[in-house]
Amino acid sequence: MRAVWKHAVLAESNATRVVEGNHYFPPESLSPQFFEESDTRTHCGWKGEACYRHVVVGGERNADAAWYYPAPKPAAAEIKDHVAFWHGVEILED
Repeated sequence: MRAVWKHAVLAESNATRVVEGNHYFPPESLSPQFFEESDTRTHCGWKGEACYRHVVVGGERNADAAWYYPAPKPAAAEIKDHVAFWHGVEILED
C-alpha cells in the first residue's frame, strides 16, 4: 500500500493495519521529510487520544492530514504509532 499526495509517496508498506476502513502505516514506512507535527488532538472512545501531523510537499501544506495513536487503549494496541491519512491523501494498492 502507498499513501500519496501531490505525487509524493508519504508512506509505503505491505504491512498496514486496517481499522475502521483506514490503512494505518507502520512508522518505519513513512518518508519523514513530508511531515510536521501538529498541536491538534482528538479523542476516540475505544482507541484513545490521536495526535496529528501536517503533510508538506513542495511547499504546500495539507493540515492535519495524518494521525496516529502514540498511547492507544488496549483494544487498539496493534496501531500504536502507526499513521493513517485523510484530507485528499490517496491510499493506493501496489
